[in-house]
Amino acid sequence: MSDARNTSLTGAAPYDALLLLSFGGPEAPEDVVPFLENVTRGRGIPKERLREVGKHYFLFGGVSPINEQNRELLAALRKDFAEHGLGLPVYWGNRNWAPYLVDTLREAVADGHRRIAVLATSAYAGYSGCRQYRENLADALAELAAEGLPVPAVDMLRHFYNHPGFVEPMIDATLDALTRLPEDVRDGARLAFTTHSIPDTMAESSGAPDDPARGRPGGAYVAQHLDVARLVATAVAERTGVRDRPWDLVFQSRSGAPHTPWLEPDICDHLEARHAEGDPAVVMVPIGFVSDHMEVKYDLDTEATAKAAELGLPVARAATVGADPRFTAAVRELVLERAAAERGEPVTRRALGTLGPGHDVCAVACCPNPRAPRPAAAER
Repeated sequence: MSDARNTSLTGAAPYDALLLLSFGGPEAPEDVVPFLENVTRGRGIPKERLREVGKHYFLFGGVSPINEQNRELLAALRKDFAEHGLGLPVYWGNRNWAPYLVDTLREAVADGHRRIAVLATSAYAGYSGCRQYRENLADALAELAAEGLPVPAVDMLRHFYNHPGFVEPMIDATLDALTRLPEDVRDGARLAFTTHSIPDTMAESSGAPDDPARGRPGGAYVAQHLDVARLVATAVAERTGVRDRPWDLVFQSRSGAPHTPWLEPDICDHLEARHAEGDPAVVMVPIGFVSDHMEVKYDLDTEATAKAAELGLPVARAATVGADPRFTAAVRELVLERAAAERGEPVTRRALGTLGPGHDVCAVACCPNPRAPRPAAAER
């Protein structure tokens, strides 16, 4: 069986470009409300409410760190590809802010690219983390067609939540965070694995209809996070010698209406509960996020850390994967494995945990739109 890590042998054909597809974020105070209007388009939210929602950004000068972090990842991917002889150009486009996805696709087709692999900066199954990106791709491709431009074929790379190149940096980041706690509470510290809260109904419908994880409580979204959390917690226990260290999956960044059930517990509520139960310290591990963007910098580093200080509870926050060389190598591997599969060659798909590697192509009924069905790219 061929191994997708043999980069000098396999090549990226039939792909002629990689698109890094991300969420986007404001880069100046005057960008904040227009950015949030893009994010909430079609929901009728007044500007006054958006200014209130945008207060998190204004605390940081109106600048989200996500675009700069994507520039770093883009540069790291290009460097990794070049060092391994993979002559695949890498483009970057966003859903909600410049560089916009459709503009990036215009650039790619103008450069002659017609078969593009796509890496979304979201590791897990779910509407917001997968299908919505594919809906945005369909919209952008339709816009190219309406303009009479060539329409490239696009394929999404599989979810990478359980790839060693994503999991192993999270293990090291958790170990590093433990060392930043006072020594007398380090061995008793509890791990809180955090991810974005989503509505219960969206969580339950996440994943492919035939995905065994979808049939579990919470659907594929929760099952995948639990699997990664278990991997990290087990490795941390082995490397620290603290075999009975407790851990939990908790949630953050809820933004929906109060009457709609969302995944719980919230990280701040969790910290209160852990303090009340007598836990000596907590390490917050943001396994749901690829980089230290606003939902990490505000919800964890600002809000949750302030709650912990109020309680007198020592906390530390593990770093996200970002542009870690192991992650950029994993992206290269994902491109090469998918390319080999498209050429009809056998491939080795690396995955840790109990759920196995994700599917290459999303089913039409994957992670359905909670509001109304919309066309999506990269499915069948």
